[in-house]
Amino acid sequence: QVQVVESGGGLVQAGGSLRLSCAASGRTFSMYTMGWFRQAPGKEREFVAAISWSGARTYYADSVKGRFTISRANAKNTVYLQMNSLKPEDTAVYYCAADSYISDGMVMGVDSYDYWGQGTQVTVSS
Repeated sequence: QVQVVESGGGLVQAGGSLRLSCAASGRTFSMYTMGWFRQAPGKEREFVAAISWSGARTYYADSVKGRFTISRANAKNTVYLQMNSLKPEDTAVYYCAADSYISDGMVMGVDSYDYWGQGTQVTVSS
């Protein structure tokens, strides 16, 4: 069982930056694929970024590629999402997700992850 807790959300102006953190419990954190998803009001939850258990592979949605960076610190059981050049359309609740043994082709799927945090609000003003 893994529990994840997000932090770092807030209100920022367009063009600004935020760093989200996701703290996970469990001794096997280093074996889990970690993902970030977001959900805006009235929209479905969508993939943002993911990172393999070792950190060697990262995956990004086209909409955030070049602006967002996902990383992890296994010694701290934490995964990060550095968000730069934020846009109003990035406004959403951001969720951290975890699961083990996710194949490369499945990391973008909401259904691929069993463990989810409660989410943290990110609001980007224009």
